[in-house]
Amino acid sequence: MAPTRIGIVDDHVITRRSLREFLEAHADLEVVGQANSGRGAIDLARQVPMDVMLLDMEMRDQSGFDSISRIMAHAPKMAVLMLSGYPSIHYGVAMMKKGARGYLNKQCEPSEIVSAIRTVASGKQYVNQEMGTLLFDDLSSVRAPHLRLTDREFQVMIKLARGRTPAEVGSELSLSEKTVCSYRVKIVDKLGVHSNGDLMYYALKHGLID
Repeated sequence: MAPTRIGIVDDHVITRRSLREFLEAHADLEVVGQANSGRGAIDLARQVPMDVMLLDMEMRDQSGFDSISRIMAHAPKMAVLMLSGYPSIHYGVAMMKKGARGYLNKQCEPSEIVSAIRTVASGKQYVNQEMGTLLFDDLSSVRAPHLRLTDREFQVMIKLARGRTPAEVGSELSLSEKTVCSYRVKIVDKLGVHSNGDLMYYALKHGLID
């Protein structure tokens, strides 16, 4: 049986190297490509046939959150497995809704990464106990306010919380400044905050930014 073809996307070279060495110690796994950015991940999905992409959540130029839709548009049959420094409670449900087959914290045991890769490569979702609880809570509408934001509202909220101006956010997301301001009105209403300082505090409190 042919090995599972894996792409690794992370902006830290040591992380990519360590993952590759660990994964290729397993006879049924083969790393066929690497990238160090969200844009690189899109190119990798377009150019290299893969079964599974390990996608970092937070990268310098474009996050996994921002790039996953385009990645999957280029490789709809490929499974995307998120590997993040953030706990599942912050981004896990949102990423699964966007099409990721699984979400793992980088603090997990290495053996769990292998198990997750094999699971998603078989066409299933990888849902550990923490993610299972979060998904159940989401279906029950017991969730943090930021999980009620749309994908675009969430993107705008994170950038505003990091101190970007509406004009800067608009440039990064290809939106007009007026549109960004309209999103901001919806965001502060849903989160129950009033200022950009409140947005920053909320994001820090919930571990959405550091």
